[in-house]
Amino acid sequence: MPTDPSERFSLKDHLFNAERVGYLSDLLSGGIPGFHAKRFVDDVMASMLDLELTQRVEHIAAVLGQYLDSDFTVAAVQIEASLPPPLDLTLTDDDFGDFIIAPFGQYVVDRGLAPEHLDVSLLLIRSITKRFSMERTIRAFLNEYPTETMAKLEEWCTDENYHVRRLVSEGTRPLLPWAPRVGLDVEEPINLLDQLHADPTRYVTRSVANHLNDIAKSRPELVVETLQRWRSLGKQDDAELRWMESHALRTLVKQGHQGALELLGFVASPQIALTPIEFVGTTVAINSSVEFSFDISADTEVRLLVDYEIAFPTATGRTRTKVFKLKQLELAAGETVTVRKRHPLRGNASTFTLHPGTHTIAVQVNGTKYREADFTLTE
Repeated sequence: MPTDPSERFSLKDHLFNAERVGYLSDLLSGGIPGFHAKRFVDDVMASMLDLELTQRVEHIAAVLGQYLDSDFTVAAVQIEASLPPPLDLTLTDDDFGDFIIAPFGQYVVDRGLAPEHLDVSLLLIRSITKRFSMERTIRAFLNEYPTETMAKLEEWCTDENYHVRRLVSEGTRPLLPWAPRVGLDVEEPINLLDQLHADPTRYVTRSVANHLNDIAKSRPELVVETLQRWRSLGKQDDAELRWMESHALRTLVKQGHQGALELLGFVASPQIALTPIEFVGTTVAINSSVEFSFDISADTEVRLLVDYEIAFPTATGRTRTKVFKLKQLELAAGETVTVRKRHPLRGNASTFTLHPGTHTIAVQVNGTKYREADFTLTE
């Protein structure tokens, strides 16, 4: 691992650099007769390296605006002619494409977000998303023209290209990472998800499940009811629907939501007994691991979902809790199983900073806490 900050991996430099800008320029040269490729690269690179990732997208789009036709309808044709081939449709769980295509989407927002350009813009978004996901771009149109954009998304639910179908779900997600919020009520896209939940492509169904997981953070009952309805419809393959349910309910399961657990086949308050948590050592150092174990015994045959929660002290003296997955078990009547876990305590974790002091581990089974015990973390 590099220790010098200057040697650390830079996502913005990996995605947007002179080589990638040169590739974009080559695309534009192939689609626009007389395009000034070298001058375009020079103009982009003149100030791009001083910018952050999102700013680089915006900057390239702004420079692009100086080279495309001032008439947006004509510029849309130029962009269409410059696009690379669509992503490989034989890869049914493909990634969302090459980031250097993102400035095309930003250009559509900058120049095409107007009523007179709406139809052309949406068609262009459909074309671009076959090369790079336009999940951020479509959100600007959902916020500005929700009725018209939702109607277009309704059409795209049955599009032959699964990247377009995925955009319907991903673009309307309430909590899409690194994206502006949309002004839709969380219930509004449900009719779109109803159509997409039976999609044959994992890339689409993963987005649908992630979309439901977003909704679960504010409307858990709506998510459980929606999944119950999909199960009753029987339109999706059983194994795929079970995967979607597990993925969509992951936040609710960690919270011990009984409706979510029951849908997944885990009964509330199972007839089990847990022994006290035992540590290999109750004092551990940052950048080492805490090791613990316990026994679970069942009176009757039962399926168990075992998680553990750690309460971490913060710099302000409060505690922050986080639930971690442990394992699923199927116990026979009278059976006892020993569960062991080694949890790393990394001092350089990107999510939050560890602080010395008393930490509490609690074992949660089918949403109910059964045992807890403390250990001490030292420098």
